[in-house]
Amino acid sequence: MTTRTWLPAWAIVASATILQAHDGPPFPILSNLVAGPYQISVWTDPDTTDDGTPGGQFWVRVHRADGVDVPHGTRATVAIRPMGGPGSVRTASASPVRGDVSNQFAALVMDHEGRFAVLVDIDGPLGPAAIEGAVDATYDLRPAPLLLLLYLAPFVMVGLLWGRLIVRRRANPGRSGDRSTRPRMGAGLRMRA
Repeated sequence: MTTRTWLPAWAIVASATILQAHDGPPFPILSNLVAGPYQISVWTDPDTTDDGTPGGQFWVRVHRADGVDVPHGTRATVAIRPMGGPGSVRTASASPVRGDVSNQFAALVMDHEGRFAVLVDIDGPLGPAAIEGAVDATYDLRPAPLLLLLYLAPFVMVGLLWGRLIVRRRANPGRSGDRSTRPRMGAGLRMRA
């Protein structure tokens, strides 16, 4: 096969690996709640994983209740606990995103689907505060990259065969595959009554 034939196939494979990087946007579970001296919002992307990777991602937005940025030294801690079933409490200290203490990130392992209680504790120079919420954790529904290649394989094969047929027809225009030189079916038959 020629390079022109393989180039589109490699482009499809490369785009599949690029598309794999996107997981969907986070969404708010708590918005602008005032607790003590703070106004707190919590955004999450609650993916469940079986391999122990922290798929439960939490972004904590913290401002003073009057809307001014919080002082340095303000830290958030995120804890999750399965609701309605066995499971231990998992806790992670959030770290500032790009040095911004008003936007902090924490990731936790969510090892099964279901509802999780979320507790966010804030501690800093203005004092402590805590808020609670809940979120439903689900598995990431994207197929594995190898499975995606398996799904695409029949379409790529049909495309390659079709392209090969077109190349052959263009290379040999007078062969029997050309419909203009073949007689039409039933051209000399008479219909009997």
